Amino acid sequence: MGQNGRMAAETDRGTDLLVADLEAAIGSERVAVGGGARRLYSRDSSIIAGGRAGPVCFAESTDDVAACVRVATAHGRAFVARGAGTGLSGGAVPCNEPVVIVTTRMNRILEVDLDRRLAWVEPWVVNLDLTRHLAGSGLHFAPDPSSQQACTIGGNVANNSGGPHCLAYGVTSAHVVALEVVLPDGSVVVLGDELCDATGYDLRGVFVGSEGTFGIATRIAVRLTPDPPAVRTLLLDFMDIADAAETVSAIIAAGVVPAAMEMMDQGVVAAVEPFVGAGYPLDAAAVLIVELDGLPAGVSLEVDLVAEMGRAHGARTVRVAADEEERARIWKGRKNAFGAIAHIKPGYYLHDTVVPRTRLAEVVAEINEAVERLDLIVMHVFHAGDGNLHPLLVFDPREPGVMDRVAAAGEEIVRISLAAGGVLSGEHGIGLEKRRFMPMLFTPADLAAQLRLRRAFDTQGLANPLKILPTSASCGDVMGLGTVPEGVWT
Repeated sequence: MGQNGRMAAETDRGTDLLVADLEAAIGSERVAVGGGARRLYSRDSSIIAGGRAGPVCFAESTDDVAACVRVATAHGRAFVARGAGTGLSGGAVPCNEPVVIVTTRMNRILEVDLDRRLAWVEPWVVNLDLTRHLAGSGLHFAPDPSSQQACTIGGNVANNSGGPHCLAYGVTSAHVVALEVVLPDGSVVVLGDELCDATGYDLRGVFVGSEGTFGIATRIAVRLTPDPPAVRTLLLDFMDIADAAETVSAIIAAGVVPAAMEMMDQGVVAAVEPFVGAGYPLDAAAVLIVELDGLPAGVSLEVDLVAEMGRAHGARTVRVAADEEERARIWKGRKNAFGAIAHIKPGYYLHDTVVPRTRLAEVVAEINEAVERLDLIVMHVFHAGDGNLHPLLVFDPREPGVMDRVAAAGEEIVRISLAAGGVLSGEHGIGLEKRRFMPMLFTPADLAAQLRLRRAFDTQGLANPLKILPTSASCGDVMGLGTVPEGVWT
């Protein structure tokens, strides 16, 4: 047997021992090693392919997660948490056969305290299910990613997800008060405090948005938000996207902070309207959804002010939803935009950057020009109120060479956004997708500080490795994002 053969045999023996220990820890019926399971859990909802899962473990409790982590680290094997797999940055894509710890069975709402406006949930509770559970209580869970019908609160914590209503209510970190976490050494700790008066460093805040590189959240205490007394939703349409962008800035400058301000360009409207029948005008260059909530008298005044601002900046029509049914129809179009795109092309790449609100129109125009040069289709649907862009590249993955053009377009979107004073991500996270761009935003000293923080939680580098920080190590086919000429951070 040659050297390569001996190495392969040793690897197989090591994997067999790892699997045996995992089965002893949580039961053989909850450890999958077959090719089907490993292929299924080697991808998320991003376009990043080439991940390789190792043994797949189905945890049912904090103890199960901790046991799997302890076994993995004892064997020197990395581990990756996997929830619903709705992530778009490759954050849950397993690199180089780690233990994949699946949390789909940890889906219980453990406790709801209406008096303290607090709920404890397990990580696989679907975002929208928590609000549905609270129906009639006068409370809801405010973070609402567009994928809220499928994404989980554990994933929202990992990526510090936002959503349309984060303009007024804040992203996930503003709604998480405490976390039970399995650290990379298998120990279990609680970060944060139900009373929000914990002293010392805010380790809860550090953990939210760490994309699984600091450990795995197994119980999450979230703050519940009172339902507003009054809600009004407006739909404005424009013949020039620049006018819509200027309206957004004018509304904020006038002192009005809507609950949400969402914009869609003509391409998205043309795809969505036949799909959901939301009542969007098909000939508009852009539509703007503005939602206002609060006390009835104040909301009524703000409706008039938003309508005035819209007309002053070129709004062709201003429509105020007459009832809850019409409001739901307007939002249905926005929430289902990505599903409608499948009627145009079989593949899409949803990007995520943030730019200053005052430069929205300029950046969108630059992105359109860059993508057109690469012979691709781009559409825009985004959280206009906080400048969180979501350029949508639509393509047919069967077309030869198209993925290279898609990768090039993604890089152009990043460069244009950063040049405008923006940042890499508003809510999707860095994952594998944007790790090589980190040196474009952060200095070497910044990256070194982030690495030291990561190592404070994960001394062996086994928690969701190769994510966020740039590295020369590769993880299968990640759109050519494997190497980083600017520097290596491991």
